[in-house]
Amino acid sequence: MKRLVTGLGAALLLSGCGASSALKPAEGQPLPVAPYGAKATPTPTQLLTPSNQARPERSDELLKNSQERRGDEFDLPPPN
Repeated sequence: MKRLVTGLGAALLLSGCGASSALKPAEGQPLPVAPYGAKATPTPTQLLTPSNQARPERSDELLKNSQERRGDEFDLPPPN
């Protein structure tokens, strides 16, 4: 019983440890260098924002016209 109370108390204390302020580089430390080909060093907000490739938009457009698929010359039957 004592272990259960100690475990719950530790879990309660650890649950309040999350950082709620904005992310900043450590004091005296610069931001990471600019990526190859970039004109400027990105800000922390830009670094934390996912790109379109990381989070693509969903396309729910329905097929409106049924079209015959063109032939695929590489779709061959398996060899014997």
